[in-house]
Amino acid sequence: MLSTKMEEALNNQIALEGYASFLYLSMASWCDTEGLDGASRFMHRQSQEELSHMMRIFHYISEVDGHPITPSVNQPPLKFESVRAMLQQVYEHEQKVTNSIHKLVALANGESDFTTLHFLQWYIDEQREEEALMRSILDRVKLIGEGPQSLYYIDKELERINEVEEAAEAAEAE
Repeated sequence: MLSTKMEEALNNQIALEGYASFLYLSMASWCDTEGLDGASRFMHRQSQEELSHMMRIFHYISEVDGHPITPSVNQPPLKFESVRAMLQQVYEHEQKVTNSIHKLVALANGESDFTTLHFLQWYIDEQREEEALMRSILDRVKLIGEGPQSLYYIDKELERINEVEEAAEAAEAE
């Protein structure tokens, strides 16, 4: 059974994950308008992933006899200065999510809530992977540059990442 404080904190995390899903969906839409198909697909995938993170917490709260709350989500930005600025915003948002997960872990530890501690371990690993991926993408964008012709290569790089991720998912499903 969750404490009231833990239930509230997990519901706040649901809202944060929900916002991330909508933010990345908005980014995908912007990429579509900019003709960046690879970037759009990448952001659609990121949006779906964040939605699954949200639902995982939602179901967990129910499993431990809590009351998950469907969040109201603020309107994310509709336009972005550049692909690099957009990706930087993704990285910063992932850092915010990581910090929030760490606070949940500290709370669970302080309450000796070992069930929630175990549940949150997956998120710790996931956030490490997400931040590393976004850092590597930003590093590649810095190498490629940001001129009009560079956008083609950035888009192709994001499409390559999509293909690698899809192959990994297919291998896991087998």
